[in-house]
Amino acid sequence: MFTPRTIAFLRALKRNNDRDWFRAHRDEYERHVRQPAIALLARLDRDLRPFAPRLVADPKISLFRIYRDTRFSADKSPLKTQLGVVFPDRHLRKRGAALYFEIGPDGTWIGGGVYNPDTPTLVAVREAIAGNHRRFTRIVENPKLVRATGGLQGETLARVPRGFPADHPAAEYLRHRQFLAGCDRPAAFAFDPRFYRDLTAIFRLVAPLVLWLNEALDEAPSPPGL
Repeated sequence: MFTPRTIAFLRALKRNNDRDWFRAHRDEYERHVRQPAIALLARLDRDLRPFAPRLVADPKISLFRIYRDTRFSADKSPLKTQLGVVFPDRHLRKRGAALYFEIGPDGTWIGGGVYNPDTPTLVAVREAIAGNHRRFTRIVENPKLVRATGGLQGETLARVPRGFPADHPAAEYLRHRQFLAGCDRPAAFAFDPRFYRDLTAIFRLVAPLVLWLNEALDEAPSPPGL
């Protein structure tokens, strides 16, 4: 899978973030970053099925492009310095929740959820939480999930959003703008012998949250144009 040269390449890329340098080192990227990721996806395509059969492990869908979209960003660095791999719902795709891991020069993150929901998605998730808060609470307060990730993460509002009672039993969760669970590891963890075992173990713990979120979105009307 990944090796020390994976992290070495990403650190070098962080120091030399320009297209000419990347073109000159494209073979290293393919050999030490992209090809190990593709091999990992082939293995996960099989191993995700027992507990997350709706999620996709496909290089064409799961691997983020190395080139950044800088059109609307103040940061004009042309290249991403981390490897991002996403496992979206095969029906909801970008609209749904997903499992995700990221390997970069400064660390590794493993987890999943909904990172940047649009307004219809956010409303649908909050309504689902309000309508079935006991089941949602059981998922996010699962002791094993809490020990591994700290529980539900993400940006929150200062108050319960309009349309929901301030004293709702799930008020703390209704305030969320993001619905995530995951954990950080050092960059070197990407080539630790325990990497794959721990990756799949964390995915198993986070998958119930991802599947619950996608069930909520399944039942919500699709935004116009989808």
